Amino acid sequence: MAALLSVSRLETSFLKTSFVRNIQYSLTTRTRQSNNSCISVKRLINSGNNQKSLPFLFNKVKSPNSRVCLSSRQYGLLQQKQHWVNPVVTASTVRKDRLHALSTGVPAKTGVANQVTGWEIIREMMSYIWPRDERGIKIRVLTALGLLIGAKVTNVYVPFLFKYAVDNLNDHQAAADTMASGGQAVTVATALLIGYGAARAGSSLFNEMRNAVFAKVAQNSIRRVARNVFYHLHSLDLSFHLSRQTGGLSKAIDRGSRGINFVLMALVFNIAPTIFEVGLVTGIMYFSLGAPFAGVTLACIAAYAAFTLSITAWRTKFRVQMNQADNEAGNQAIDSLINYETVKYFNNEKYETKNYDKSLAGYEVASLKTTTSLALLNWGQNAIFSASLAAIMVLASKGIIAGNLTVGDLVMVNGLLFQLSLPLNFLGSVYREIRQSLIDMGTMFSILKVQSSIKSKLNAPALDVSPQNCSITFEDVSFAYVEGQQIFTNLSFTIPAGKKVAIVGGSGSGKSTIIRMLYRFYDPDSGRILINGTDIRDVDLDSLRRSIGVVPQDCVLFHNTIFYNLHYGNFNATAEEVFQAAKMADVDDSVRRMPKGYDTEVGERGLKLSGGEKQRVAIARTILKNPPIILYDEATSSLDSITEQNILNSMKSVTTGRTSIFIAHRLSTVVDADEILVINDGRVVERGNHYMLLSNPDSMYSTLWKNQNRVALEGNRNGAEFQSSGEEEDEESLP
Repeated sequence: MAALLSVSRLETSFLKTSFVRNIQYSLTTRTRQSNNSCISVKRLINSGNNQKSLPFLFNKVKSPNSRVCLSSRQYGLLQQKQHWVNPVVTASTVRKDRLHALSTGVPAKTGVANQVTGWEIIREMMSYIWPRDERGIKIRVLTALGLLIGAKVTNVYVPFLFKYAVDNLNDHQAAADTMASGGQAVTVATALLIGYGAARAGSSLFNEMRNAVFAKVAQNSIRRVARNVFYHLHSLDLSFHLSRQTGGLSKAIDRGSRGINFVLMALVFNIAPTIFEVGLVTGIMYFSLGAPFAGVTLACIAAYAAFTLSITAWRTKFRVQMNQADNEAGNQAIDSLINYETVKYFNNEKYETKNYDKSLAGYEVASLKTTTSLALLNWGQNAIFSASLAAIMVLASKGIIAGNLTVGDLVMVNGLLFQLSLPLNFLGSVYREIRQSLIDMGTMFSILKVQSSIKSKLNAPALDVSPQNCSITFEDVSFAYVEGQQIFTNLSFTIPAGKKVAIVGGSGSGKSTIIRMLYRFYDPDSGRILINGTDIRDVDLDSLRRSIGVVPQDCVLFHNTIFYNLHYGNFNATAEEVFQAAKMADVDDSVRRMPKGYDTEVGERGLKLSGGEKQRVAIARTILKNPPIILYDEATSSLDSITEQNILNSMKSVTTGRTSIFIAHRLSTVVDADEILVINDGRVVERGNHYMLLSNPDSMYSTLWKNQNRVALEGNRNGAEFQSSGEEEDEESLP
């Protein structure tokens, strides 16, 4: 029986399209399952020929309620090959709109396909080259184009100067007249040769000046694009980031930025100038030497271009494979190094190295294919040019014998064709690199086309709340990360303004999801979330998040100083306010005991600090933000009991008069809450203060409380027995 592939609502599975192109699907039968149409995939194999992509499969799914059936083996192959497939995807069903995410890399609800054509990329780039709001950039572009024309005209004139010098020196009759005339011939030839050298130097000068002038344009464009992509990534919803690997995104942006620089230089200073020079040389050949010379020149260029384009198109797949292998190796290395401690805990250094070496081996194979095919391309280009050069030299020799051409014409033809060979040879590599750059840029620009499913409505008003008017209401909220696995079902409760409310429940009951939904990382499938009577979807998202402070369960710090991480909560705060927040979070003393104090580097993700220190830094910067609503997601979970109690005492003054929600696992931390909500099966099953809930011995809260106390008592008893046993052993060992 075939399993059915499901795409998680929480983390839509994104398959890299480069791998998808190497997967062949064969649609066979249409079956019925749960009264829904199901398309069965007969086979799923790696194939380089007759490739059919997921978009092809997607087009076969006509109904929004259709399901795509993959066997467990087929799904396993996808999961094995794809390091972007999310592990939460399970064997279930996938609707057509969610299959869209598999075929394009973008959730269907965004309404944007994650595909960008080459012309779209070039048009987008032109908007950066010719920005409306930067007159200085436009002046630089025009200046660079003027220098470009000057360089090419001077470059084409160089062979003519050489021709005139050779003809002058070969004019035997003029040299035989008198010694004076012979000396005059030498003088003219010398002047022409000096002009020849000056023209070559002038052409080079024009080119270098052009590069220097245009460098500002290229770097400005790269900066603007990278900045826009970076900001756009931060504007995308949480689901997007949970479905991507940071290493892959980082490499995509890095390669895309380099691609912008290359394509800009290639289009403006290689392709267009080469076309201009080819037209100029062909015209000179035709009008000065005749149609046969122009014909050989055009035939050479046509054969060279056709061979280059065809071989390059064939070689592109090897470059794509290199990119894939490079991504996989980079992701493998980053993932392994980030989890350094876990690797050490299980002595898996050799295992991680073996996996990394597998990725490097894949890159090695793809690199060898690329190098071998490049050798074929280079030899073919050289053979075409050599044959054309020989043909045009034979024509020139016949013209000299016939008396129609001079030796200088032979030299000029040779020089013109050789000068064409340089940009043509470079044009071949330029085309190859442009193809690769467009792939890299397409990946980067496609990110800009992804639209967040969580965003502010047009002209949405700002959320205007204060600690006195920020009540929170969940009104019949239903939500599921995975279709058919409800987290909340008609969840309803109200938290009055200025009250401290705790939310407790078993693992997986959705306690942390409440915080994520209140912060609008996710929107409910149905129902409303209100702050001060206003649906949070109707207010400006930025103002909503400015009004809420969150202390997460897993606190991640920036690779910077402790002071920076504290100050991050409010960059407008003074140093004294930062220190005061640190004192309130009970972290000031421990920081000042460090050799560098607040200038201590915390390491990547804060790994140089203990779990408790990181948690207290997170609490301090939330205090510094000073929002009317504070959310604590098991904020003291990493602290010892003494530090926990000190922080809770400090928090009393912070939360007084503010609306605060405490997600708690240890119930002892929320005994003083104004109200406690007990969540089970997606609903509030009990509510009241600590003593009210304990008054019912059969309540779920009472059960949780008793279980935690029993575990604590057993731990204390075992510790006491261990200590007593140790004392007895010590007594027996006394002389």
